[in-house]
Amino acid sequence: MGASLPVVVSFVLYALGYRFYSSYLAKKVFSLDDSRKTPAHKYRDDIDYIPTRRAVLFSHHYASIAGLAPMLGPAIAVIWGWLPAMLWVVLGSILVGCVHDMSALVLSLRARGLSIGAVAQGVIGRRAMALFHLIIFFGVALAMGVFVYVIAQLFSVELSPGTPGYPQAVAPSGFLMLLALAVGYLAFRRGAPMLPLAGGAFLLTLLCIAVSLRYPTLGLPSTAWPTSVTWIFVLMLYAFAACVLPVWSLLQPRDFINSLLLYLGLALCYAGFFVLEPSFQAPALNLHPEGAPSLFPFVFILIACGSTSGFHGLVSSGTTAKQLDREGDARPIGYGGMVGESLLGLLAVIATTAGMGSAANWSHHYSSWQASAGLAAKINAFIGGSATFLQTLGIPKDLAASFMAVIVVSFALTTLDSATRILRFNIEEMVASLGLPKVLKNRILSSFAAVLVILGFATLKVGGKPVALALWTLFGTTNQLLAGLTLLVATLYLKHRNRNFWVVALPMAGMLASTLVAMLGNLWNFLTPGHPSNSLLLAIVGGILLVLALWLCVEAFLVLRQKRQTDGLEIVFAEEWPGLVGGPWASSVLPVPPMKRWANHGE
Repeated sequence: MGASLPVVVSFVLYALGYRFYSSYLAKKVFSLDDSRKTPAHKYRDDIDYIPTRRAVLFSHHYASIAGLAPMLGPAIAVIWGWLPAMLWVVLGSILVGCVHDMSALVLSLRARGLSIGAVAQGVIGRRAMALFHLIIFFGVALAMGVFVYVIAQLFSVELSPGTPGYPQAVAPSGFLMLLALAVGYLAFRRGAPMLPLAGGAFLLTLLCIAVSLRYPTLGLPSTAWPTSVTWIFVLMLYAFAACVLPVWSLLQPRDFINSLLLYLGLALCYAGFFVLEPSFQAPALNLHPEGAPSLFPFVFILIACGSTSGFHGLVSSGTTAKQLDREGDARPIGYGGMVGESLLGLLAVIATTAGMGSAANWSHHYSSWQASAGLAAKINAFIGGSATFLQTLGIPKDLAASFMAVIVVSFALTTLDSATRILRFNIEEMVASLGLPKVLKNRILSSFAAVLVILGFATLKVGGKPVALALWTLFGTTNQLLAGLTLLVATLYLKHRNRNFWVVALPMAGMLASTLVAMLGNLWNFLTPGHPSNSLLLAIVGGILLVLALWLCVEAFLVLRQKRQTDGLEIVFAEEWPGLVGGPWASSVLPVPPMKRWANHGE
């Protein structure tokens, strides 16, 4: 079947979703109001809180959420055929993912820019915040452990014996970081215009990509090139530095330059796709691949960030909400950013099905669950398929593959630095909620703790072998659990204000149902002797997450069934803190200004 028509239909659905559905959410559901001061203005510190122009913040947000996951998830999930993957990527993003991202951003905006875990305290209760923090802790650490492992593999001379890696991606990635630091200093400390600086850095990065083809290992013999283990430690040093630096110095300029890379890559890949007009080389539906778990619910779990992702809620409420200049910007950044990421997920679907060259190539790569020999090989399928589209435009094969590899690595690194910062925020909120000494909230110490946890998962092995694929499915369940729970918090928030909460309640029910089924399936595999994923450590982590999820769901549904009132005082969601007025639920974990009371019809 020709692949062009389904892609055109997907584009039309994206446009309709943004034009009409996001407008309804902004005006009728969340009542976005540009007259309200955002946390970026009220708590400005020029480290984490800083008002940012919409175009720059969109790029930061987009680059942070569009990491490795929207390319890796579909590259795995197409083993069940192109149709279920494409349907979930497109419809899932419009009706679930975009709503989720926008909801998390708005709720954080009205709660001092705090994380969705802290927001949960005010909507559900203090125990809910503790449970959320633990789930976020494991979810982010698992995901970034996988990201670091895969990037380190891509940086190696070989992905596996006989399969070359992408060491030529190292120099452009490092050079881009240096350029970002220079752009950040000149733009935010010297007042130079951002766009010309970023444009110049973007062109220099493209030049570096071309030069790196000639010197892929920087003149070193392949035997002297660092191993993947060495690259893991180098990446963690970078994550630590990016976590403690002010957002203007590295994250914002780096994300802006990265977004230009991705915009160019997406435009060229889709242009090449329509010029080539390929047919799908994969079946529309493949219900029983050898060794694979069931299509339901795992297609919803593996395709996380390309469709719906709890991690996006952490970005929205962890970094983006602290930089939003106006409330109205939540629509293009929250909803629109997710549409942009879904376009990347859609590209991954067609690259690993229509871009495989022949049905024989696809069948060889996806003959069984273990056939493609690991996550790095699966992302390699995306790089190869996308490079096929670029070749149609006359771009040489090696340059096309290098360009796509740099895009993959750059966005994985961008997500890594944002996620490490989010994990730092989460650790600091946990320290505050437990009443531990304030010295433990120091951003150097909390960043170091975040890096250590990620490093542990990145280097985790079972039987002497990395367990990245098992970690990815465990991350997938944790990630989608976060998405369902974030939508649950949004449901309670809207219900208590007599707003249309069904727009978040229905997606929430679907996400929680599929995720809990998948968590039980994972736990069974981790405990089954002889299964490739058999691991007591993974079983313990998976069991803890399942207990936390069920506990938090019980807490939330008890609140959902009640019209919560305490001593005659209605539930409010104050601008300064997402807590209750009066009664035992009024406690907060941070010192805050006096609460403001608002009627149910407003914030």
